[in-house]
Formats: sequence, C-alpha cells, structure tokens
Amino acid sequence: MERGLFADLAIVHAWKGDTEGNLQYRKTARNFNPMMATAAKITVAEVEHLVEPGEIDADHIITPGIFVKRIVKLDKVEKRIEQRTVRKRAA
Repeated sequence: MERGLFADLAIVHAWKGDTEGNLQYRKTARNFNPMMATAAKITVAEVEHLVEPGEIDADHIITPGIFVKRIVKLDKVEKRIEQRTVRKRAA
C-alpha cells in the first residue's frame, strides 16, 4: 500500500469562498486543491471572490470550512498563462 499524502501547510487557491472558509474551485484547481486542503494540518486559502456565509450554494461547496484555518482575499488576481513568442528571423 502507498502512504497517504500529508502536509504541515497547504496553500490553496479558490475561485470563491465565504468568510467561514467554505471554498469553491474552478477548472483545473479542482484536481489537487481539495485533497491537499484536507490532508494538511494548516490550510491557507487564497480567495478571488470573498462572499458572506450562505451566498455559495451548498451543492457547490467543494472544501468545507472545517479544513480551512486562514483566508486571504486577493485584490488583484494575475492569471499567468503561457503566450507564444516568436523571434524575428534574420534577413
């Protein structure tokens, strides 16, 4: 059998979260963020949209607030995506 994942600290990025720590992810963030949030002693959540409790539908909550210890509201979210660059050819 393989040993389970365990971490002292997990920093996860969520699309939406409420002030009680309930988190909702989008797209590929759903792959490993929920697992690491539950496997760590301390989970810090970076949240793009921080809302009041009850504004997230209960069926859309992926990580319950019991696993989240700290919440950080991101003011400016920079989405880093790869951009194709081509150099000019020599004449």
